[in-house]
Amino acid sequence: MEIVMTIIAGTLFTSGVYLILSKTLLRIILGLSLFTHGVHIMLMSINGLKKGAAPLLDEQAASYTDPVPQALILTSIVISFSLTAFSLVLAYRTYREHGTDNIEKLRGQDHE
Repeated sequence: MEIVMTIIAGTLFTSGVYLILSKTLLRIILGLSLFTHGVHIMLMSINGLKKGAAPLLDEQAASYTDPVPQALILTSIVISFSLTAFSLVLAYRTYREHGTDNIEKLRGQDHE
């Protein structure tokens, strides 16, 4: 199962990089979102998809699941959600001010 998750994460990475290299702000934001989702899935697959009990010390102390990667992924999800929300608001404000979301037009390098 870890191999399937790694392939999915790689697909999300490649799609995210492709969208980040585009010229419009909305595609860049969607690419960043896909990239962070790829990181979340990669963290899960690196940890290994293990089944086990809660990390309480009792008779099954040898077979428990490590909660640290799950806590890191949860923190990363919250941070990526806030980054996406801030980026969308910033892109909307940029579109309202300048009338375009094309990066080259915003830089003043329009060669059409």
